[in-house]
Amino acid sequence: MIGRPILLASLLGLLAPPASPEKSIKKTEDSSLTAKRMKATQGKLEPVAGGRLRIEDPKVRAVVSSSEGAKTRALVSPVQEETRVAELRFTYLGATREQKPLQSGELRRQVGLKLRAKDGCNVVYVMWRLEPKAGLVVSMKYNPGMSRSDDCGNGGYRTVKPRSKGVVPKLEPGGSHTLRAEFQGAELKVQVDGRSVWEGELPAEALTFDGPVGLRTDNGRFDVELLSTP
Repeated sequence: MIGRPILLASLLGLLAPPASPEKSIKKTEDSSLTAKRMKATQGKLEPVAGGRLRIEDPKVRAVVSSSEGAKTRALVSPVQEETRVAELRFTYLGATREQKPLQSGELRRQVGLKLRAKDGCNVVYVMWRLEPKAGLVVSMKYNPGMSRSDDCGNGGYRTVKPRSKGVVPKLEPGGSHTLRAEFQGAELKVQVDGRSVWEGELPAEALTFDGPVGLRTDNGRFDVELLSTP
């Protein structure tokens, strides 16, 4: 049974319900400190009314900075590792005024979750891409011995092939959605608005590092909240 979740940030507008009732994530009553629990490593998270966070910058990277989430867990076997859930609820507000390409040179608009985020060079991404090609993509960035993005750049990326995959809805400005990842060891399940869109296994290298959950956006404006199990 999953323990009581922690509210990390909150979202403007109507929110989709948690994807899996048996593992639902509920908000805690105390939401006044939620903005302080997110550490932006790139870009800004702007607090708005009700403890919500708004993203206006073309590139935003952030992770949980609370004492519960920021600690790197001792690595255990996939069998022993508990099931964890990260859920990003967001309202899409449109493209950012300024557009910045990725280090690869591609101009991409996307929003998603960071899992097992040890540092800027070792992390698992669950990204909902809007442009240039829409879809849900899971990837791993793995650079042993490196920790700073300036050192690893865009090296070490690997797209993870799913065992099964579904279609994600088209994102329109003003639309609210929920992106949910449930993971235990190498097993990863992803849902969008309560529907399964990706299931599969992460590469073995993904289990050699660990860290908190977080979020990532590129060239999109969003109001967001991020929830996770402890």
